[in-house]
Amino acid sequence: MGTDPLNDQHAQEAQASEDLKSLALGCLDDMQAEETIAIDLAGKTSLADTMIIASGRNHRHVGAIADKILQGLKNGGYGTPRVEGMPACDWVLIDAGDLLVHIFRPEVRGFYNLEKIWGDDRPSAHLGG
Repeated sequence: MGTDPLNDQHAQEAQASEDLKSLALGCLDDMQAEETIAIDLAGKTSLADTMIIASGRNHRHVGAIADKILQGLKNGGYGTPRVEGMPACDWVLIDAGDLLVHIFRPEVRGFYNLEKIWGDDRPSAHLGG
């Protein structure tokens, strides 16, 4: 009896998603991002598997953190993700497919409060019929 190719594919995708998350968290740690949290989005949305939210101390710090993540993704072979917000650096969104990274200035983060919107207290999406 052989292995199930579908299960093997799911395992590989899950590992790739976890590797992507670890890379981003490592970059955030290297750049001393503040109040970093990772939110598991599995079962809540099809947008991504994980959302990471972090803060930078000011515009320059937010931009530097985003640059570090983008460079890490490129060097890690993940290609070039979509990026929004780099010119102003109040809120930078990096969309790397299975991973969304939001980097905020603290006052902007408090205003939008994504943790409350996407956190554990949010009801899961009902999949299926």
